[in-house]
Amino acid sequence: MMKRFAELNREELRELAPQSMVVLPIGATEQHGPHLATGMDYFTVESIALEAAAIAGQGISVIVAPALPYGSSHHHLVFGGTLSFTTETYRRMLYELVECLVIDGFKRIFLLNGHGGNQELMQLAVRDIVLTHPVRAAAGSYWNIARQDLIEKAGAEPSRLPGHAGEFETSVMLSLNPALVSKDLPHRDTNPAAKLPSTYRDERHGFWKDINGHTDSPDLATAEKGALYRKVIAEAVAKAWVEFAATTS
Repeated sequence: MMKRFAELNREELRELAPQSMVVLPIGATEQHGPHLATGMDYFTVESIALEAAAIAGQGISVIVAPALPYGSSHHHLVFGGTLSFTTETYRRMLYELVECLVIDGFKRIFLLNGHGGNQELMQLAVRDIVLTHPVRAAAGSYWNIARQDLIEKAGAEPSRLPGHAGEFETSVMLSLNPALVSKDLPHRDTNPAAKLPSTYRDERHGFWKDINGHTDSPDLATAEKGALYRKVIAEAVAKAWVEFAATTS
């Protein structure tokens, strides 16, 4: 069974919460190059959450909370077109939203992320919540959950996964709502983000400005690729949720 949190009344939620897993999708509203809508991460994570819940809901009870349209995105403010919380505020906000879900009666809580800047902060929020509340909480970015399947089943290029406003994200948006994708797609022969080390985090002042706010080449995107990516992601996320729902305290 899959239900939307916002479509249920308080009595229905009180009854469903103890035996249901609740999913909180978290996205962002930020610049995505000169060619993608600023709501890319929000639209995508909301869609994936509902698609995955429809699959997982065949075996477990899943409640999907309203997707959060804002993220930790200060690194994109240099371009404008961005609404963001600071690191400290965003971590605290996530913690408090998860705590509300605990108070609402949920024992299994999963944060599904659609924006790279949120990743470490959501992990801290779920880590901290279980220190004081007897619940199970988890957090994962959809591209990491589905990474291996995206490479093996959908032919995704690892260096472009997920990237930012490049081939992968542009393909996904073309499959979701092509009206939100510019017809004039930029081209880039290299992916500067792929050169960053994988064994430690390396940040450089001015990096995003230097690459004009997008990583790899958006003009490689197609709606067909995007539809396949979304299918593979929804299946992988649904599988992860079923596994999580089955864990014992």
